[in-house]
Amino acid sequence: MQYRRLGDAGMKVSSISLGGWINFGEGKVAQDAAKNVVKTAYDNGINFFDLADIYGKGEAEKQMGAMLADYPRHTLVISTKVFWPMSDDVNDRGLSRKHIMESIDKSLARLGTDYVDIYFCHRADPDTPISETAHAMHDLVTAGKVLYWGTSEWEGWQIAEAYEICKANGWHPPKTEQPQYSMLWRERVESGILPATKPRGIGLVPWSPLAMGMLTGKYDDGVPEDSRFGREPWAKERYLNDENAETVRNLKPIADDLGITRAQLALAWLLKDDGVSSVITGATKAKQVEDNAAASEVTLSADVIAQINEILGG
Repeated sequence: MQYRRLGDAGMKVSSISLGGWINFGEGKVAQDAAKNVVKTAYDNGINFFDLADIYGKGEAEKQMGAMLADYPRHTLVISTKVFWPMSDDVNDRGLSRKHIMESIDKSLARLGTDYVDIYFCHRADPDTPISETAHAMHDLVTAGKVLYWGTSEWEGWQIAEAYEICKANGWHPPKTEQPQYSMLWRERVESGILPATKPRGIGLVPWSPLAMGMLTGKYDDGVPEDSRFGREPWAKERYLNDENAETVRNLKPIADDLGITRAQLALAWLLKDDGVSSVITGATKAKQVEDNAAASEVTLSADVIAQINEILGG
């Protein structure tokens, strides 16, 4: 496993990380299987585990928190998020100081830890000034409940504004952004996010790097009933079309020549950019974790990157 700094921060995260969105807290994966996924991740050098309070309405934090308790806390990088409504109460949502301060204590209790390494603002909040959110996050870092804070799915200008506000006031600035980013979902990040984050030392930790499974090649010959696209039509509608299918098939010879899977190729392609600190993967089986973790050791030559980019259209 390779490790990278979180942006320009001193803390290092595994270049491949494990997220809890698709398999924790909602009963999608049996408890024993989920525990084996976490163990396999840890045994393969993954130290970064990403969660959110909204995943299973707190149940993912409880489930993974209990599993991570088996390992020394200092060897883990645990993140969670705040923004989405956690109840019908008018203030139990968003990025107000009130919601942030109350939510962190609830998340820490569910996770069974005194602090989280990274606390993400899960979306930008149109009802709360960025300065209020940034000040609250600074105070959490000062209090030791959060070591670093970041954003998720913010626009580049919002990230830049938060950073500049923090710098002007001597507050702890954001150190990471978590956007959707993959070979099939590029434009927003490459044109709007990286130009804002990279010069400011803010590291990207992309989610859905395999385009919800599309980039693995499992849909080359249709949609298996027991697959994610089979279970979740919205995911199928987002990614499964003739253009994407042809792109994924055209990537196979490159992966084959390198002796790797298309999933590993897709992860390594993201990691080619030093503006990316870690790639957040999902897994329901230990074998998937092992395959994903192996992508950390793949280095793509300039020629291979050029071939890939030609297939991707630039």
